[in-house]
Amino acid sequence: MAAAREELQKDLEEVKELLTKATRKRLRDVLMTEKHKLELEIKNQPPPKPKDVAEEEKSSLGGYTVKINNYGWDQSDKFIKIYISLNGVQKLPAENVQVNFTERSFDLLVKNLNGKNYTMTFNNLLKPISVEGSSKKIKTDMVLVMCRKKREEKWECLTQVEKESKEKEKAAYDTSDPSEGLMNLLKKMYAEGDDEMKRTINKAWVESREKQSKGDIPMDI
Repeated sequence: MAAAREELQKDLEEVKELLTKATRKRLRDVLMTEKHKLELEIKNQPPPKPKDVAEEEKSSLGGYTVKINNYGWDQSDKFIKIYISLNGVQKLPAENVQVNFTERSFDLLVKNLNGKNYTMTFNNLLKPISVEGSSKKIKTDMVLVMCRKKREEKWECLTQVEKESKEKEKAAYDTSDPSEGLMNLLKKMYAEGDDEMKRTINKAWVESREKQSKGDIPMDI
């Protein structure tokens, strides 16, 4: 968890540095959107564990750790259900599969599965869950995480960040101005892209400025 927080912090510092260099309003809007998103993710990271506890857990893990990105989910009136496929997980001792819940997050740790450890973390869940009522189930080649809803209402997505992203995407295409729609699409690509994508968009912006200064293509991004 500390590594994830550190990576998010590095991303945030890079965005802040880009903000100091950006002069165009639209580019600054893209960067501010990314900055807000990163700050929200950092805020909702679980607090770091005491060093002795973290070191003890680290020393108990064999092999290397893989971050789980693929999953499926659905819901009933009472539960949010997250399905994680892991071949052979049913053969592990029960204590090797751990899920920790808070009211707005959960993290899964699967230890020593075929020589690897697997982790998955969901922060800033869309709505509060009941820690006591939530649980996990081990099935053939699958872990089922069951988050007990505090209120029996439908969730449109899993996290607050995902909801905000969908709302921004919807707003991005709600425009009659084609150039505005293109800019909104670039904003979305930048907000969701990795470092390479951000560098590519920044490069395009610089090149367009150079063309403008030479009286070439009047492109504004």
